[in-house]
Amino acid sequence: MTGQGIPEGYLDGYARILADASATGRRLTRDELESRRVLGERAADAGHGLRALVGAHLAATRAHWPAAHAASVDGALAAAEQAVDAFAEGYERAQRLAVRQEEAARREFIDDLLYGRSDLGLLAERAERFGLRLSYEHAVAVAQGPDGYEEGHAVPREVERALIGRFGDRSILVTTKDGRLVCIAPGDQDEVLAFFAKRAYAATDGGRVAIGRPQAGPGGVVQSYEEALNALDLAARLELDEPVLRAADLLVYPVLTRDRQAMADLVLNTLGPLRQARGGARPLLETLTVFFDAGCVAAEAARRLALSVRALTYRLERIHQLTGADPADPVHRYTLQTAVIGARLLDWPDKEF
Repeated sequence: MTGQGIPEGYLDGYARILADASATGRRLTRDELESRRVLGERAADAGHGLRALVGAHLAATRAHWPAAHAASVDGALAAAEQAVDAFAEGYERAQRLAVRQEEAARREFIDDLLYGRSDLGLLAERAERFGLRLSYEHAVAVAQGPDGYEEGHAVPREVERALIGRFGDRSILVTTKDGRLVCIAPGDQDEVLAFFAKRAYAATDGGRVAIGRPQAGPGGVVQSYEEALNALDLAARLELDEPVLRAADLLVYPVLTRDRQAMADLVLNTLGPLRQARGGARPLLETLTVFFDAGCVAAEAARRLALSVRALTYRLERIHQLTGADPADPVHRYTLQTAVIGARLLDWPDKEF
């Protein structure tokens, strides 16, 4: 062992190279340089610090310093510089390879985790390497911005730094998938996902964030992830304005569309007659949508549609005439509003069924 606690094997041949090069003034040969690189790779793989390794080389240089005349001193300095540089190059090469392998392993794990493709027992074992204990509940938040984000992009790095700075190591995993930011956190730490949503919304320049419900077990992560994705899809279809959506608050929509054929029948039977109106169904469907979003307050709905209250009232009367359902009647209103939600979820009237 050297004085720095580094095995002397990483200095094999260094004294001979130093003595020979300093005596002749020659540069190191290709084989000598490659031997230093190989030793550097081995030292990196063994987990030794580069600082200590350089210190060991300097100590060996002092120990084997040639007789003090100008030619040998210059040769020794040049040889030491080349040797240490080649050693550091090999060390860094091994580190880059290790980083790439670690990134590949992390990417493969995340893909398996979010797609549920791996054996759940093996997946749980692999998860511990990345700080997750899948036997517990986990919840997943997904942020979608105007741009796609990949691993290593400045935006996910910024969000991850903020989370670690705020919460430290709490079994949190921040990653990317299909251009979106993803945060996996223990299910009982809602404050983590709330903070992620806030930072991701800002970092993605006004993107949208959806948070799945906490789910238990090795398959819980993929369930929560899919809930978050479905919430983002619902928000786009329903044109929801909220920047942060929780799957738990949107459960009524999957229920409404669980029987797709029944919902399609309701849309066609209730709203189909609107296609007889001048300009087709869309203007009157938009009127109903805004009217319900405004809490059925005519003045507010008219303002949002840039209409007079009289013009809005005329449109509502026309809807009543065509459909037989009165938007002002509480019983009819429920049917109409459910049909409007179904139309938005099924992209009617753009898509016929």
